[in-house]
Amino acid sequence: MLGIIGKKIGMSCLFDKRGERVPCTVIKSDSCSVVQIKNEEKDGYKAVQLGFGEKKEKNTSKSVIGHYKKANCKVKQFLYEIKNFEKEVKEGSVLILSDLFQEGDFIDVIGLSKGKGFQGVVKRHGFTGVGGQTHGQHNRMRHPGSVGASSFPSRVFKGERMAGRMGGDRVTVKNLKVLKILQDKNIIVVNGCIPGCNNSFVVLQK
Repeated sequence: MLGIIGKKIGMSCLFDKRGERVPCTVIKSDSCSVVQIKNEEKDGYKAVQLGFGEKKEKNTSKSVIGHYKKANCKVKQFLYEIKNFEKEVKEGSVLILSDLFQEGDFIDVIGLSKGKGFQGVVKRHGFTGVGGQTHGQHNRMRHPGSVGASSFPSRVFKGERMAGRMGGDRVTVKNLKVLKILQDKNIIVVNGCIPGCNNSFVVLQK
């Protein structure tokens, strides 16, 4: 498995050979470094720990600063591990997009979805409301209605679709095609949309 960390710049569009417009997402990865290489003898599994983004040392504990100095790299803002990394890398080295992905490859993108706060059942689960205003109800069009509890079991079962916090979840979008790679700018353009807001961290895997 190969992977790299990037930052979502935003969405745009490209035109294919037939002249049709293709929606795409622009991702930039210019400072993704190898922070640690884990092996089975010491750690029990094989993995490569990647770091992305810059962070001030004054906002970082000394133990974490020592972890980065061991790899001779600057303090990073985001860390992610990729197991069974297929390419041989060294600690402190910077990954390059063109060495991992090629135009036409299909990759998976992992990101954190946008947080939408506390939402009702209509937006969160796609409910249609309780119907017309009958039986003297007032201002209840978007409410969930009855949840089925009566004298038995006299409680609400766990997992019932109700109002609550929405978004802020780890989402993986699979099989996105790599449309273009700009080597001089460390930018990769993938087909379709990916989770997260602009300037958020995403992980690209193949």
